[in-house]
Amino acid sequence: MQPTVAYRHELKFHMNPHQYFIVKQRLKHLLVPDRHAGPTGEYHIRSLYFDNIDNQALHEKLGGVLDREKYRIRIYNFSDRVIHLEKKLKHNDYSAKIKEPLTRAMTDAIIAGDYEVLQVPGKPLFLETARKMKTEKLQPKVIVDYVREAYTCPYGNVRITFDKHLRTGLNGKNLFDPDLPTVSAFDSNIIVLEIKYDGYLPDFVRIAVQGESIYRQSNSKYVICRKLLKENAWEDQ
Repeated sequence: MQPTVAYRHELKFHMNPHQYFIVKQRLKHLLVPDRHAGPTGEYHIRSLYFDNIDNQALHEKLGGVLDREKYRIRIYNFSDRVIHLEKKLKHNDYSAKIKEPLTRAMTDAIIAGDYEVLQVPGKPLFLETARKMKTEKLQPKVIVDYVREAYTCPYGNVRITFDKHLRTGLNGKNLFDPDLPTVSAFDSNIIVLEIKYDGYLPDFVRIAVQGESIYRQSNSKYVICRKLLKENAWEDQ
């Protein structure tokens, strides 16, 4: 774990629509809907994940490496109003995120392979990403789409999300195209429950998600969507 980064507990579960409905009914009376959600309580997330020439992020996840990192560009509701370059850090059951805002012009340049736009003094994440693009051939790999329903609780700084309709853009890299062809990444209608918190998880939250025969999963949206690509060089390694 990087000592200068604030890590949080992160637990993930898969559930079916029936389990989702029951758990949601319990939680919605205990937590506050996410302030970023629209009238429906949901919002769309699209991420373009990057990996290096050795597919390091993919292999480390599949190999169960304790300390891992992933790079991605994330947008919301197909809009370019809010764009972030993010570095996701994982240490066992703990996670952290470092992010910096991007402009549309910078994003288009990065996707096209122009890492010079990231050479911004005083922006460590930009400089680190540019270095990896140059020395490790870090490049776009796959688009990951899903709809998120989120709730928060001030006690323990808890954030609970239900991620639905996980889809992959396969080989498409057009991050801002709302009509980008995508396919379902799951064989069945699975909802991913994620629970993030700081020092402790309140008992009333823990009790609300127990008792529905849901079990923790080693869930990586990036890996799930990468596995659907037709041309994965890592499959032959």
